[in-house]
Formats: sequence, structure tokens, C-alpha cells
Amino acid sequence: MKLTVLTTTALLLSSGISTAGTLGNGTWVPAACGTLPETPVVDDSDVDAFNKSIAAINTWQQKSRDYFECMIKEANADNATIADSANQAQAKYRETVEKVGTQADAAKKKLDK
Repeated sequence: MKLTVLTTTALLLSSGISTAGTLGNGTWVPAACGTLPETPVVDDSDVDAFNKSIAAINTWQQKSRDYFECMIKEANADNATIADSANQAQAKYRETVEKVGTQADAAKKKLDK
């Protein structure tokens, strides 16, 4: 267990991400990307208001792009960490099953004599 935790921590640090997202109620949320920018509204009350709303949309698009790029990077890192941890746990389980099987075979041979 200690080895798995250390390996997982090393993987997170080597990927440049020090925190993992949060999974709850079937929804995953990234930890290090901030909040998703709120979608602006187009204001068509007059030309000046419209121009300001278009400027807000342009800013929103860039912030949203940055958020989603961060989210995908973090999600990929979390997926890799989860898969690596599960694979390591499964490998350890297989080794343990093999070891117990070998011990049982040895004990059976000893007792059969």
C-alpha cells in the first residue's frame, strides 16, 4: 500500500499536477482549473451595449478555452494515475495469489510425505 501511494504521488508530481479532481455523485470536477466562466449575454439595447457584450463574449471564449484545456489535461492525468494505481494493485494481488498457491503446494507436498 505504501508503495502504491508513493508511486501515485510520484506520478502526479512528474505530470506537473499536484492535485487531483473531485469525483462525487457521478460528476468529476477538476481541482486546479478554477471555475467555468459564466456565459455572457448579448445586449442588443444599443450599439455601445452590443459592442461591450461582444467584447465580453471574446473574453469569455478565451477563458473558457483555457478552462477546458486545463480540465482535459487534469482529467488525462487523473485517468492515468487511476489506471496505473489499479494495475499496480492488480499485479500485487496476482503476486500474492501466486505466493499463497506456492506455499499451499509446498505444505501439501510436505504433509503428503
